[in-house]
Order: sequence, then C-alpha cells, then structure tokens
Amino acid sequence: MSQHAKSDRSHAPRADKPAASVPETTAGSAGAGPAETTGAGPAETTVAAPAGTAPSPADVKRWRQYLADERAEARVYRDLAQNRRGEERDILLALAEAEGRHEAHWLRLLGDHAGKPRQASLRSQLLGFLARHFGSVFVLALAQRAEGRSPYASDPTATPAMVADEQIHEEVVRGLATRGRNRLAGSFRAAVFGANDGLVSNLSLVMGMAASGVGSQVVLLSGVAGLLAGALSMGAGEFISVRSQRELLAATRPTQITLSAAPRLDIEHNELLLVYLARGMSREAAEHRVAERMGLLSCDCDPSLSLQPERPEAHDQHEAVGTAWSAAASSFCFFASGAIIPIIPFLLGMTGVVALVVSAVMVGIALLVTGGVVGLLSGTSPTSRGFRQLAIGIGAAAVTYLLGMAFGAVVA
Repeated sequence: MSQHAKSDRSHAPRADKPAASVPETTAGSAGAGPAETTGAGPAETTVAAPAGTAPSPADVKRWRQYLADERAEARVYRDLAQNRRGEERDILLALAEAEGRHEAHWLRLLGDHAGKPRQASLRSQLLGFLARHFGSVFVLALAQRAEGRSPYASDPTATPAMVADEQIHEEVVRGLATRGRNRLAGSFRAAVFGANDGLVSNLSLVMGMAASGVGSQVVLLSGVAGLLAGALSMGAGEFISVRSQRELLAATRPTQITLSAAPRLDIEHNELLLVYLARGMSREAAEHRVAERMGLLSCDCDPSLSLQPERPEAHDQHEAVGTAWSAAASSFCFFASGAIIPIIPFLLGMTGVVALVVSAVMVGIALLVTGGVVGLLSGTSPTSRGFRQLAIGIGAAAVTYLLGMAFGAVVA
C-alpha cells in the first residue's frame, strides 16, 4: 500500500547496467498460510529482471517509497491494535503481518540499493499520527481509502498476490470501519447535520438581514436569536425522532409470551402456529416450534428447527439509532457551534461588507471540514463531499442575500 506519485514510475529496466537478479516473492492475504505449488494452482507470482539489467534510479526511488509506506502502514495497524481487544486486535495484527510480507518483497528487489529508511508519504505519516494519538474510526476510514488506492495493480514489479492482498485488505478494513460507523451512527448523524444546519441557516439569516439594510446590531441580534431558536428546535426534533424510532423498534421485537401462555392453550385449537408464521418462519419450522412449545416432542429429530436462544438483534438496531438524549444534546450543541460562526465577526465589532465577507469565509472553511469528515466516514472522497457542501451552503446564503436586497428595496 503506497501513495507514491505516479510520475516517479519507470518500469522498463535499463540494459546498460550490471546484472541484478530479482528473487521470487509470493504474498498471501492476511492470515493465510504458506503458499503451495501445484500443477493446477494459479500462475506463479514471480518478478524477475531480465539478465544483464539493473533497476533504474526511478525504479529504486519508487521501490524505496513503497518500502517506507509499507513499514509506516504496518505500524499504523499495530498502533490501532494496541487500543483494541479480542478479534479486532487479532485482525489488525494480521494486517500488519501482511504489510511486513510486502515490505520484504521490496527489500529483496532493492538489495544493496535499500539505503537508509526513507520518509513515508504524507498520507501514511498522517495515518500513523492519528493511530498513535486517537485510534478511532476516522483512522480506519482513511486506511480503507488508502488500501483502495494502492498503485500495485499498475506496477509490474508488484506480484499479483500483492495486488490481491491490497484488495482484500480494503475489505477487511471496511468491515472494521463499519463497526465503528454503526456505533457512531445515531449521535454522529445528529452532530454533523446539526452543525451544517447551523452554519447554513444562520449564515443565510445574517446575509439576508444585512442585505435588507438594517444596522449591524440588528444583524447580530437576529443571528443570536436564530442560533437559540434553531438549536432548541433541532434538539427537540432529534429527541422526538430518535425516541419514536427506538419505540418502534421495541414494538416490533418478538416477546416470550408464548413460553408462559403455551401450557394453558387448548392442545387441539389454538393460534400458536400463526404466531410463528407471522414472524416469517417457514410452515415446517413453525410446526416444529409449536410442537416444542406444547411439549409434544419426545425427541429432537431436527435440531436445526429447535428453539434457539433469543439473539439481541434489536440491541444492534438500537445501537445504530443511538439514544434520544445523546442525539438531542449532540444536535443542540453542534447546531449552536455551527450557528455561532457566522456571527463571530459581528461579535468582534466588525460591520458592513467586511463582516459579511469574513463570515462567509469562516463558514466556507467549516463546511469544507464537515463535508470532508462525512466523506471519510462514508468511504467516499472527502474533497468532493467537502466542496459539494460548500457549494450548497454558499449558494443558499447567496439566494437569501438577494432576497434580502429585494425585500429591503420594497420596504424602502
């Protein structure tokens, strides 16, 4: 996994250099055992330089960058593993081991050209810093994008197994990141969209009021009122929304009433079968479950249809939704934190066009940041998501400014 610039690549070895042999390297995916060679197996993943050739300076530079990145990314996975327990820790350590195999491949290609350790790419260094100091889902989201942008597929000096490794690693990291995304989903959704609403709505309010011709004090008071009204509205709305969703999930979760009611049912005439059919079970499985409940089975002839312990499926759904109070608090606080940015220039005593320009610039930067964060967590490009949110926010403010000018002219 490497983010080395493509301009450094030069895959054709130069024929005027002394001979250098390149050993065979085979790498499997994380956790795989030693490769076996059979007549029916896949094509060999051997990378060898033609006789009488040596790697060009561009090759050496590129390979050393790959080597530095593999080392840095192995450290990232090991640092992340320190903050994990159980299966997640084992998975991250296995990924670090796989990056070590890739590191060995580039060391063998470089031979005496390995030289002193080179600095990893800026992206790999950023990943390492975040992993050491935070170790959150954001790091996994960045690692997922890095694995997906590996240059090995277009580099003939990387083995096919290494290319496949990187593709598998992306899916492994995606799975780990998904767990974190699910834990963040409820509160994070309220936080991010609350901040965006605060930024856009209060900037639009400030722009519209300023364009109508009122004084700076009126613009400031309007902005403060918009902050409080919007934050309270967002918090209350999020509380009601999440509480209603959790109640809906709780209402759809099957109960264990059949356990207590079964002994009192008429053995010939009852609707117990309908309960299990309504829950989506096949007729065969439902009839088997009814016989179990009614005590009609003397043996468990088909264990696959037997009563299984209740699985906490609804708990996972509740986890994804988040708690009502945490969602409401996040929504209130983040709306307020977003809505205060457009009025900061007015709080600092600025007036007129200068205050509006500073306000728009500050909001634009904030929109880029929040859009980039959402892009990272959703696995898409943070740059495109950031600029999309910037365009939408500034566009809404511009429309409101024009409307304010129009209304101000009518009133005047």
